[in-house]
Amino acid sequence: MTFYKYQGTGNDFIMVDNRLQIIDKTNIKGIERLCDRRFGIGADGFILLENDEKSDFKMVYYNADGNESTMCGNGGRCIVAFAKFLGIIENETEFIAIDGLHNAKVEDGIVHLQMQDVSKIELFDTHQFLDTGSPHHVEMVSNISNYEVKSNGEKIRYNEPYNEAGSNVNFVEQLSNDNFAVRTYERGVEDETLSCGTGVTAVAIAMHKTGKTESNQINLNTQGGQLKVTFNSSNGGYNNIWLVGAADYVFKGEIEW
Repeated sequence: MTFYKYQGTGNDFIMVDNRLQIIDKTNIKGIERLCDRRFGIGADGFILLENDEKSDFKMVYYNADGNESTMCGNGGRCIVAFAKFLGIIENETEFIAIDGLHNAKVEDGIVHLQMQDVSKIELFDTHQFLDTGSPHHVEMVSNISNYEVKSNGEKIRYNEPYNEAGSNVNFVEQLSNDNFAVRTYERGVEDETLSCGTGVTAVAIAMHKTGKTESNQINLNTQGGQLKVTFNSSNGGYNNIWLVGAADYVFKGEIEW
């Protein structure tokens, strides 16, 4: 199997051109092995690019545990860069993912990905919860650089009210009016990742919703680099949401499948 490795602010993915349907998508253990950093290639997720009748291509995303999962924002940005590399698109595209259609564009190596509208944000005393294509718990902390993300994240991920389905968990510290530091525990990876696209999207919206910022252009500092989220807000909801950042080709290889 020929594969490509891409990363978006340190969130890394194995990419496969599956337009000829060469991959057995029921092989959960096989996908998990490919994502293993000691016994396989190593990645936060596995992504297939497939044909689609109504859009430029289809994105099929699997977590590192081998299970097909909900939308991945950084993976979405990386598959757009991959589609451009393959010559499927030029600089603009519309593609289908598990949460519906997405528009995207590439400008000077930066990928702009339009996310789904968000109409429901649950507000609690200690945190916020919303779905940006994947479910996200957002919680503010102090001294985020020394925060125990894995141990605290896994407690929240498995506890009430998330239970078996679980939630991704984002810890946030405000740096300035429109700048926030974010660290994310991702379900399916079951650990902290260097970045999470749907996570920073959730953080940007939650920070605006709770009045931490009035800006609709939010800068998010992750462990793997900087991302930007822009949006419009009206009637309590959010639309025209864009996740913006670099998506880079790392290497190409072959592996037994």
